[in-house]
This record gives sequence, C-alpha cells and structure tokens, in this order.
Amino acid sequence: MSNYPLVGFHFQVEWGGNRIGFSEVSGLSVEHEIIEYRDGASPDYNTIKMPGMRKYSNIIFKRGAFRGDNDFFSWMNSFSLGHIERRDITIALLNEEHRPIMVWKVKNAWPISLKYAELNAMKSEVLIERLEIAHEGLKTENL
Repeated sequence: MSNYPLVGFHFQVEWGGNRIGFSEVSGLSVEHEIIEYRDGASPDYNTIKMPGMRKYSNIIFKRGAFRGDNDFFSWMNSFSLGHIERRDITIALLNEEHRPIMVWKVKNAWPISLKYAELNAMKSEVLIERLEIAHEGLKTENL
C-alpha cells in the first residue's frame, strides 16, 4: 500500500453499459440537513441538533464535443409530461493498472441542463459540452 494520496486525473464514467470519456466530473458531495429542536419545558436554554434528510449536489460532467454524438441530446429530449429516462451512473477512480480503487454509484440520475462553451474565432480550444444531472443517491466505495 502506498503512502501517497490518491490522484484525481485517471477515472472512467459508465452508464447504460457504455463508458463515456469526460475531462472533468464535479459535484460528488453529500450533506445532511440539520434539524434543531428545543422542548419548551427543557431546563437548557439551547436547541438540540439532530441529523435530517440527506441532500445530494447536482453532478457536472464536462467533455469535448464530438461530431455525430447525440447521446446527451437524446437523453435531454426524452422528457415527456412528468417523465424522464433515469439512469444509474458509475464513476470510478482508477489506479496505474486501470482498475477501480474508489467508486461512486449514482442512483436515478437525469439531465437538468446541457451547455456548450463559447464559440470564439480568436481562441484555439476544444468545444466543451457541460452536462448537469440531478440524482437521488450517491454511494461511495473505497476499494
């Protein structure tokens, strides 16, 4: 076992049986809401704090746009009155042998926005597409 911290630049993303390459993934966070309560007859003049519901951040995926790749468009356009195609997503941090060492499992994800970087004739840059998803759960496994 190494005494070095993990590096965050070697990862893969899978959904629906497909591996999709991204240059950046952000928003892998979970927090608990705090419930404060005080009984009116309590002899203490302060509240007690209890854990509330979990809250998950939206996850943002960034990658270079590819000609003929319409997967994100198709997913965004799958909306119909109150219904959207939901997908489970697996994000894996990989080691030197390209094996997962840390895995985030995202439950019931669906797209909420698709944005593109600016088009600028004065810059020599890759066109980046940015997909933001909402989801209903994030489980982390440190292998």
